[in-house]
Amino acid sequence: MSNEMTATTRYSQAGDEFLFVELNEEMTLEAFFRSISITQRLREIALPGVVEICPANASYQVRYNPDVLTAQALQEKLEALEQEVASQQVRTLETRIIEVPVLYNDPWTHETLMRFRDHHQDPNATDLEYAARINGYDSVDAFIKAHSDTPWFVSMVGFVAGLPFMYQMVPRERQIQVPKYLRPRTDTPKQTVGIGGCFSVIYSVRGAGGYQMFGVTPMPIYDPVDEQPHIDASMIYFRPGDIVKYRAVERDEYDTLLAGAEKGQFSPTVTPFTFDLDAFNQDPDGYARRVKEALYEH
Repeated sequence: MSNEMTATTRYSQAGDEFLFVELNEEMTLEAFFRSISITQRLREIALPGVVEICPANASYQVRYNPDVLTAQALQEKLEALEQEVASQQVRTLETRIIEVPVLYNDPWTHETLMRFRDHHQDPNATDLEYAARINGYDSVDAFIKAHSDTPWFVSMVGFVAGLPFMYQMVPRERQIQVPKYLRPRTDTPKQTVGIGGCFSVIYSVRGAGGYQMFGVTPMPIYDPVDEQPHIDASMIYFRPGDIVKYRAVERDEYDTLLAGAEKGQFSPTVTPFTFDLDAFNQDPDGYARRVKEALYEH
């Protein structure tokens, strides 16, 4: 990581209590790695006056108490942390790999997308058919395999409570990209899996949305009523830095997993993992296989 990259960083005051830090104007794994590494270090040092830390795709924001910590002092500390991250010889991140089962081409998102075809770029195709075509896949099945076969990084959580934005761990020229609907929908089923731009998401609650819809997961990811043992008191399951591996399931398995989730008995497949950015950059496809092997070895 060069000093040329750190020179792109922009610090902006956001009111009296927030400092917004933009590391890059576009999302890359390099920029994301810097964001998550800096914010993890800031959390570890427990700097007095820091109230909240929110990493995002290629940026982060820090809320601070100006009676304890000045904006200038905070910026100086963040600049020092960025230099520390830039100079490290081994670029690794302690994280976890999480399997997310998905029923693709399900009846609920299909019914919803058909109600909103006049909002879509291609009223004569489903979201999956459209996404497959514009990404050069010869069938919906081939597109589903591409979506579910490679890992995804959770780069930020937000917009609505618990919604993860995920960035595909493949070379940029092979990333799946699909534009959002021309006009947003007023309805999206809970736990819908889809894509907008280059980001895959899981809608944590039912509501409005504009991302293409590909399927649903039975896995609860937001728990405001404390019914799911795999979700802690924060009510939110995913964290920036998590690695997600989608797995396509059939309707029978989906129904079984959903019934378990409704009883508070869903148990996700999860394993700890040390992500190595340089090893990934050297062999993205081999590293994707390594992620899958690590997940299913446990």
